[in-house]
Amino acid sequence: MAGTVIRFRVDIGTQLAIGPGKIALLERIGETGSLSEAARALGMSYRRAWQLLNSLNASLREPVTHARKGGRHGGGSSLTSFGRRLIRIYRGFEAETQRRAARAFRPIDTRARSGANRAAAVRRLSAR
Repeated sequence: MAGTVIRFRVDIGTQLAIGPGKIALLERIGETGSLSEAARALGMSYRRAWQLLNSLNASLREPVTHARKGGRHGGGSSLTSFGRRLIRIYRGFEAETQRRAARAFRPIDTRARSGANRAAAVRRLSAR
């Protein structure tokens, strides 16, 4: 598979969208124990990270994270068992989708141009 990649978002009802950004945020929270550190690691603002996390928690009946208030030892965030389950389900579905895409698009993938070859083809077509 040279370059076939599927990116997807799962919409559950009209209020809940789960995609690669929210899942990556949850994974980083699990790794760092901090929403602000997770946001920094992903190159997003704390406000944006908080909005993504808040939309998940507001749309689900169970929270995906627990927040600890600051103080002497500092605050932080941790994943709930439901949050870890959400990541596992999403990543499992993503892996299966990637495998199926690689098989299904193999005949097309082998005909795709590489970067330099594509740029040359664009120049030729533009000159016409």
